[in-house]
Amino acid sequence: MERRYDIDWLRILAFALLIFYHTGMFFVPWGWHIKNPVIYDWLQAPMLFMNRWRMPLLFIISGMGVAFSLKKREPGNFIWERIKMLLTPLIFGMLVVVPPQIYAERVVDGAFAGSYFQFWPSQLFVNGAYPEGNFSWHHLWFLPYILVFSLVLLPLFLLLKRYPEGSFIKMIHQLVSGPLKIYALTIPLILLEVFVDPFFPVTHDLIHDWFYLLYNAVLFFYGFLFISVYPSFLKALQKGLKGFLFTGIIAYATFLFLRTFEDGWPRHIAEAVVNQISLLSWLLLFFSLSARYLNIKSKAVAYWNRAVYPFYILHQTVIILLAWGVMDADWNLFFKFSFISLACFFICWALYEFIIKRFKLTRLFFGVRPSTHRVPGTSSEPG
Repeated sequence: MERRYDIDWLRILAFALLIFYHTGMFFVPWGWHIKNPVIYDWLQAPMLFMNRWRMPLLFIISGMGVAFSLKKREPGNFIWERIKMLLTPLIFGMLVVVPPQIYAERVVDGAFAGSYFQFWPSQLFVNGAYPEGNFSWHHLWFLPYILVFSLVLLPLFLLLKRYPEGSFIKMIHQLVSGPLKIYALTIPLILLEVFVDPFFPVTHDLIHDWFYLLYNAVLFFYGFLFISVYPSFLKALQKGLKGFLFTGIIAYATFLFLRTFEDGWPRHIAEAVVNQISLLSWLLLFFSLSARYLNIKSKAVAYWNRAVYPFYILHQTVIILLAWGVMDADWNLFFKFSFISLACFFICWALYEFIIKRFKLTRLFFGVRPSTHRVPGTSSEPG
């Protein structure tokens, strides 16, 4: 399969979106680590829309990355690469990158009054895991999930790779080749939302997070399948752009309408159906648009492919520290939001450009491959 720069660009844009999303979390009434003194209820609308597809998009792209990687790597090399590129940054992040977030939260809440170096590392393991304690992976929860999916699903991936003309792959070719038939992929997602979601709220702790774990594992698997049958998948993307947009708008509007009804199983089932149809529609629309307009080789895509992983690791800590610094400033939403998000971008870029990519040890801690160590058609982690 030829290199798909559109998938690279979509991955870059999806991770870049996290800067704006997590900046927005400072201003909406949803639970987060620190909060702006003034909360903007209307901001929930665009945040809710973004929240429906931002992580599913990343899990699908990550599954695609595994499909590309296994085209060039033996299983042993693949496992070692996954551990090195996911587990090492996770451990480093939990020990170094995440603690400033927890420190800021504890100080703002009045639970700690000392300096940062009085907090770290002596308070890091006090009372166990967050939220009772101070040890957490916070926004880096994505990394252990991707690692588990990569290792647990590896035997299935290898089996499918070994039999590319098998009956299952032929069925998937048929399923994804049409803009209408591809919606059959919502069925497992709907069943999980109906029958598992009510009993297992999202925790991001990997162990008790059964709905979110299984749900994202399915999306991750779909990403692998899309690359395995990419010519057929591309046909659906080329045919269905307008249909995906129309279906996404109608399904999401219906989802919002259903939220006005009283809670109960009828609403829950209907909501699950339109939610997953909406989700798949928007995801397919993004893949369709990127395939049409972003499959372009450039120095920019090569640069940002390597930079985006350190950006992901750093961005929430930088956002929280910036937000803490301007929390009491008498600025309007536009100015405060713009300052935090733009300053976050430039700080992450400076750390990447002048420190992280320059040294072997920092490249290891932030999962940055040497520029010459690339697999055609794939991206740097966590993809």
